[in-house]
Amino acid sequence: MSGIYIHIPFCRQACTYCDFHFSTSLQTIDKLMECLLKEIEMRKDYLTGETISTIYFGGGTPSILEVEKIEMVLNKIRKEFLVDTRAEITLEANPDDLTAIKSKALFAAGINRLSIGIQSFSDNDLKFMNRAHNSQQALDAIKNVREARFENISIDLIYGIQNQSPRQWEINLQAAFDMQIEHLSCYALTVESRTVLADMIKKKKIAPLDEEKALTDFELLMNRAEAAGYEHYEISNFARNKKYSGHNTSYWQRKKYLGLGPSAHSFNLESRQWNVSNNKLYIQSLEENKLNFEREELTETNKFNEYVLTSLRTMWGTDLELVEKEFGKIRKSILENQFEVLEKRGFVERVHANFILTRKGNFFADKIAGDLFE
Repeated sequence: MSGIYIHIPFCRQACTYCDFHFSTSLQTIDKLMECLLKEIEMRKDYLTGETISTIYFGGGTPSILEVEKIEMVLNKIRKEFLVDTRAEITLEANPDDLTAIKSKALFAAGINRLSIGIQSFSDNDLKFMNRAHNSQQALDAIKNVREARFENISIDLIYGIQNQSPRQWEINLQAAFDMQIEHLSCYALTVESRTVLADMIKKKKIAPLDEEKALTDFELLMNRAEAAGYEHYEISNFARNKKYSGHNTSYWQRKKYLGLGPSAHSFNLESRQWNVSNNKLYIQSLEENKLNFEREELTETNKFNEYVLTSLRTMWGTDLELVEKEFGKIRKSILENQFEVLEKRGFVERVHANFILTRKGNFFADKIAGDLFE
């Protein structure tokens, strides 16, 4: 089972913290969508023999598209690929796009999961992040999608914001719990180069991020989510009633996926490739019937390190039997010895053949994975 990711590189405005590939100029949407359909046809052999179990519209802001364009993409994918009739089909959406009419149209078009970029239920936080919506629109969006019969909703929330009080972070979480949101993706605010946030900090217009605040917020998140019945199944992701993100879980479990659109990444177990991160060049190449991407052939070390990094982030952990089968007895033995040291220090626990991060280990996930790399 494999997945398809579609990158829609358009937003109405730029958030202060975002470094994803997007454009706030919407003039080339029609042309880019034509090229996207062409790319789907040209890439139809990338996942030969695979059944598509997840389709994910990311961005950017995919909900900026007219529903008819989303339907065109889905129809083209179904024409060129074998898509499971029960496939999880996710669309990332901004709350201000999710009107009652559009929510119903998205459901009718075949979208069965929404990932809504709420980030906060505080207008002060939203203004600071330069989000396009306000807190009331966030609440209205959830009401609209529920009335449109969506039963699998994820929302994004950001913590570690400089001027956000601990009380506001609690309010954000409680709002999600009260609305019985199936899935939460919660991320610490980070400073990426070439963002407005980085520039504001550099010019001392705002204070630098407080790492201790982010750690305190993360601990509160884990405690409150557990009490509310959510499984902490990946460092940044929490789900009720097993409503995990099938698409993202396939990334963490080393399944094949095809990325379509500017900057989108693809992975076929042996290599990783990524499309050009430039809308103009992407369009120009496909109008000439050419694909514009770079590719990296993965070494055994690359594959091993990626498996350790991704598996350790999940509640299923790193499987030593799989390591032995795919990477050999020597790597398995070395890794087992390293894990046993970490276990004595309280960072991981062993469950059968798997090593899983403890609550303590969650705070140091990237550092632990890096130390385990070959």
